[in-house]
Amino acid sequence: MRHRVRWPDEADDVIKGDITAALSYTTPAGGAVVTAVAPCGLGDRDLGTLGFTTSLGFGRKLERIVADPRIALAYHAREHGYSASPAFVLAQGTASVDLTPSRARLEALTPQVEHYLGKVMRGPVWDRLLREYYFERVLVDIAVERVAAWPDLTASGEMSVTGAAWPGPPDPQPPPENGTWPRLDVSRAARQIAALPHRVLAYRGADGFPVMLPVHLAGQDPAGLRLAVPGGLLPPGGRRAGLLAHSYRPQLVGLSTRIFTGWLDVGPRGAVYAPHTTRGFVAPPSKRLLLTSNGLIAKYGLWQARRQGTAARLAQLASEQPAAG
Repeated sequence: MRHRVRWPDEADDVIKGDITAALSYTTPAGGAVVTAVAPCGLGDRDLGTLGFTTSLGFGRKLERIVADPRIALAYHAREHGYSASPAFVLAQGTASVDLTPSRARLEALTPQVEHYLGKVMRGPVWDRLLREYYFERVLVDIAVERVAAWPDLTASGEMSVTGAAWPGPPDPQPPPENGTWPRLDVSRAARQIAALPHRVLAYRGADGFPVMLPVHLAGQDPAGLRLAVPGGLLPPGGRRAGLLAHSYRPQLVGLSTRIFTGWLDVGPRGAVYAPHTTRGFVAPPSKRLLLTSNGLIAKYGLWQARRQGTAARLAQLASEQPAAG
C-alpha cells in the first residue's frame, strides 16, 4: 500500500486557502504543460489526497494525464483566497481520473465550490444553460507523493520536503528536430507575459513528476525570454518546458491566461526561454457573463467530446495503464 503523505499545517493552510493553482502534466516528448485550475480546497490531508475537476471538453489534457498520471499542483498566488501564508507550495502525485462521477458526488462538492467561486446559480434558465458545466464534470484525484514548500512566493529560502525525497536534477534533453530557437515573436510574448502578474515555469523532473517554479521576466533578446529564478532551482542544460502567466479577480471572474510551450536553456548567461507555441483566453469580468460563457463552452465541448469519442478513448487508454499505487 502507498505510504500516505501528511503535509505540514502551513502547507495545508495554503492548499485549503488558495482560490487557484497551477496544474502541470507531462507530454510524450518529455515536456511539461502548465495551466491554471480551481481546486476549491479539494483534498484530505489525513488520506494524503488532493483533487480538482475538469471537463471532457479538455480531452487532450485528460489523455496525457491518463497516459502519464504523474502530475503536480503549485499553489503560487494568494490573491482573493483565504490564506495569509507567504509560502510557495508544490504538491506532486499520481492522478486517477473518474470519467463518470456520480451526481451525488458532484452535488456534495457544491458547498466547497460556492465557498471559493460564489453561489451556484439556480433556476429554470440557469439549470438548462449550466447543466453540462456543473454536472458533466470529470474528477481528478491525486495520491500525493511529495509536498515541497519554500518560505515565500518567489521560492527563495530553504526548501522543506514532506514525503518522497527530492531527486537530483534531471539530465539535459536532446533538442527537437526542428530546432530550439523561438518560433513566436519574442517581443510580443514578453508583452503578454509582462501584463500578467502570476507566472509559473514547469519542466519534467528526474523522477518523472513535473516541477514548477515561480519566475520573473528579466528581459528579452532574439534567443528568447530572460527568466529570473532563485539560484540553484533550475537544472543546467536544455529541456522542454511550459510557462503559465495569468491574472484573475475575486471568484475567478475576469480571468486572463496565457500558456506557452517552448525550450528552456540554463547556462552561464542564466535562464533563457524560447517560446514555441502559445494559447490563451480572457474571460468576462461579469459573473453572469462568465457563467453564460462557461455554460455555452461546456455544451460545445461536451458535444465535441462525444462526437469524437473522447470518453471511450480515455476509458480504453485507462484500461491499458498499470494500476497506480
